[in-house]
Amino acid sequence: MASARSSEQDILGIHHITVLASDPQRNLDFYVKVLGLRLVKKTVNFDAPDVYHLYYGDEIGRPGTILTFFPFPDAARGKPGAGEVAAVAFSVPKRALEFWVERLSRHGIQFEGPSRRFEEEFIAFRDPDGLQIEFFFVDGDGRATAWEEGPVPPEFAAWRFHGVTLQLQKIDQTAALLTETMGFQLSEQRDDRVRYTVGTNSDRTAIDILVNAHLPFARTSAGSVHHIAWRTPDDLSQLAWQQKIAEAGLSVTEIIDRQYFRSIYYREPGGILFEIATDPPGFTRDERTESLGTGLMLPLWLEPSRVRIERILPPISLASPMVALK
Repeated sequence: MASARSSEQDILGIHHITVLASDPQRNLDFYVKVLGLRLVKKTVNFDAPDVYHLYYGDEIGRPGTILTFFPFPDAARGKPGAGEVAAVAFSVPKRALEFWVERLSRHGIQFEGPSRRFEEEFIAFRDPDGLQIEFFFVDGDGRATAWEEGPVPPEFAAWRFHGVTLQLQKIDQTAALLTETMGFQLSEQRDDRVRYTVGTNSDRTAIDILVNAHLPFARTSAGSVHHIAWRTPDDLSQLAWQQKIAEAGLSVTEIIDRQYFRSIYYREPGGILFEIATDPPGFTRDERTESLGTGLMLPLWLEPSRVRIERILPPISLASPMVALK
């Protein structure tokens, strides 16, 4: 694989992570009312508009904070295995450990830890569909960009992605893609866990890889990560990445307009779907900051079908009483 390093075109970190879910109201309650993320966009899966696409993030859904979901109300839980993202990690201020231990306990959410990994303290728990979430307690915080009106005080809020854990049968080809093409650096290795990092300062993001040659492949369904999107600053850099990925021997899509960013997609050698997404135009292009996430937003080509789409989608509301999270 050809080396591809040009500082203005580096991967900046994670842009967003998209996950499959089941009950959309339960998903909304967990991520907003418990974890304190803001619903910054309520729209639909543009490729399957009878399904919501819910975006959660900081106050305006800045790249690096955005966790999104395709909720299928009757979906069974996915089966863990190889070729998937096994955990999604957020950075949380060090001083927030006691706050989150108490908050999760109060909501009846079981967690593991505090434990340490590569000298960082973290706790791990699962969302209602089984997705493993990890909170790493690190220096710094996101008070400047936190959702001021959310249920979690800004000084304790999860403020960006810390990274992800991939579960693979083999590491060599994936490691080569990360380091030789995408600009990741081998950071640390301990036991069966290898860490690669990309980005600088507060944008630094980790990919941990766990390798098990005998692990069956995962069955994707509710609680499974659909894809990871990596950040690129603009359209020109995305075009360069499209060429680099193709030159690395991988099949990459054409550029697709996702309304709030533009995307290209490809699968890394272990089977996980990667995306490279542009930072602009962002989520305030069709809603004011103060009203983000309050209306069902559709792209122009779906507006003629709005009545049908609204009739099919199950009703969800932030004002509804909180549903059971189990």
